[in-house]
Amino acid sequence: MGPLRALEARRGHLFPWTPVLLALGIGLYFTLPAEPPLWAFATLGGLGLAAMLAAWKGPELSGPVFTALALVAFGVVLAGARTQMVAAPKLDHRYYGVVEGRVLILDRSLSDAPRITLDQVWLERVPQARTPARLRISLHGQGGVTDPMPGTRIAMMAHLSPPSAPAEPGGFDFRRHAWFGGLGAVGYARTPAVAIDPPEGGLSLIVHRARMHLSAALRARIPGDQGAFAAAILTGDRSAISRETVQQLRDSNLAHLLAISGLHMGLLTGVVFAALRLGLALIPAVALRLPTKKLAAIGALAAGAVYLALSGGNVATERAYIMVAVVLAAVLADRRALTLRAVAFAALIILVLSPESLTQAGFQMSFAATTALIAVFGALRDLPEGMWRPPRWMNGALAVVLSSAVAGVATAPFGAAHFNQMSQYGLLANVLSVPLMGLLVIPAAVAAACLAPFGLAVLGLEPMRLGIAWILGVADRVAGLDGAVWPVVAPQPLVLPMISLGALWVILWSGRARLAGVVPVLAALVLWSQAERPALLIAESGGLIGAMGPEGRALSKPGGEGFVALSWLENDGDRGTQEAAFARPGLAGERGDQRVDLDGTLFTLVTGRGWAERIAPACAAGWVVVPQVVEDAPEGCRLLDRARLAETGAVAVYAATDGPRLVFARDAAGDRPWTR
Repeated sequence: MGPLRALEARRGHLFPWTPVLLALGIGLYFTLPAEPPLWAFATLGGLGLAAMLAAWKGPELSGPVFTALALVAFGVVLAGARTQMVAAPKLDHRYYGVVEGRVLILDRSLSDAPRITLDQVWLERVPQARTPARLRISLHGQGGVTDPMPGTRIAMMAHLSPPSAPAEPGGFDFRRHAWFGGLGAVGYARTPAVAIDPPEGGLSLIVHRARMHLSAALRARIPGDQGAFAAAILTGDRSAISRETVQQLRDSNLAHLLAISGLHMGLLTGVVFAALRLGLALIPAVALRLPTKKLAAIGALAAGAVYLALSGGNVATERAYIMVAVVLAAVLADRRALTLRAVAFAALIILVLSPESLTQAGFQMSFAATTALIAVFGALRDLPEGMWRPPRWMNGALAVVLSSAVAGVATAPFGAAHFNQMSQYGLLANVLSVPLMGLLVIPAAVAAACLAPFGLAVLGLEPMRLGIAWILGVADRVAGLDGAVWPVVAPQPLVLPMISLGALWVILWSGRARLAGVVPVLAALVLWSQAERPALLIAESGGLIGAMGPEGRALSKPGGEGFVALSWLENDGDRGTQEAAFARPGLAGERGDQRVDLDGTLFTLVTGRGWAERIAPACAAGWVVVPQVVEDAPEGCRLLDRARLAETGAVAVYAATDGPRLVFARDAAGDRPWTR
């Protein structure tokens, strides 16, 4: 059977490929080295419309091919349109001065300091047309306002800078993340923030304040990390949970329980749906006259909407609500709820509304888990008669173990690629914890909400606290096991797309041809195993270098530029600290002149007092890195000073037979709106 005949034979089963093809176009857009001009988008959109017309009017056999081409074209155009729609001013220089703005979001930074996101921003000496729409500031000052309510207008003296470039070529680009989040600057304040106006009104801010009040009430009734965990899963406020506990949850592969995503939304709406359906069934007059299943679905949909609002409505929660809404809409339409078609429809909605979601770990992991679970359980349901089936009393336990294993395998490559680690005992931790979330924690939370108006919330909060205590205890024990975490080296850009497309082919196609999808998956894993890390990395500031040595990457200083240092080590698949990396062999010389010899080519970092006098001899020996601006470098000097690095971004140096090969972050990121 030819390819076109094969497509024709599956014509009624091709809808799940719609978001895949749209995502392919979106992915192509984000990999472009430069932003296409407007006429290119117009041409591509016209070609897409022509392809759709050809699919409708042309030969029947070629219809799916033209539709696929149109979807890819529309994906590129959609992503480009979204990029322009969210465009907003961003700071193009370092700034220190007065900052005023309205508090929009309150959370905590990596250093555990209070962090606020402001809108309605005013900056001293910056024209309003060039003032960022939003900015994010970490509050390190003592006293003043450290826990402002959303809607409060505050002022402070702050240091601001544009969103940071990648720590290394091809690394995570925070500028793109900030572009689609509307962030035009980030920074910190060491002086106290002052409230200058009381909280404003507005529905969104009123809801946000309600979230903060609920979070504070939960933490007041349930002390410590248990209360902070409860606040995180019910309101999305993770600002009070300790960094140690967060790290234990990550190392045990339970961090997904903190993010309000598909698991939480599914559990909450499932509990509400089951409770409403049971309650309505207990009333004969209602059960015999009304469609109780549909009424329960409507109630669950409303409960999910309230949960979405109270949880802050972040991208992951919005995505989870869309998926749940699609499932409940299928119930209302008397269709099977959990199907690949329903998942595809949810993915299509999300990609149309926010194409940038495709690049985010949350989107990739949630849809990988959901698609794999539906495919596996669907295959088990369709097993032919006569095959061994477990006794009914074992179904619940086997479903928990199997779902945890399937979701773990499906999300493992994405988690490893984005977070550079894999939990060796993650399956054990999830089997011991996830059932308790569904059977105790979430039902108890719903019960507490229902009993709160009668002053009996404690009847729900105490069981919830006990369930959370168990989960945190599991995280602590599992994270403390020897070898609990496997560090993973960062993969090449093609690895995740190859794994995704191969796995989707296996799931969405049928017959023996589906086995062809295993080939790109295996090829991607082989490619990942051959990932090459740079022999030398140079930070954009010029003040930090890291050379690959016999014990791993050796860093040029034990402290400072910690985010860059941590990013390098994580991408190496190295769980060492910056201080430990500083003590490793790999860099010759002392602080002030630190040298790296790459197959005969010398790179020297020149710092400290008298650096200017040491430039000339270092230039004669090879490449020179200086965290200062060199005004009068010797002629022919191969120099990477602060001015040059500001143009190129971070530098990766690879050893090669014909001399070292330098890759610059600016070249790798391309000429895109968020890089300009």
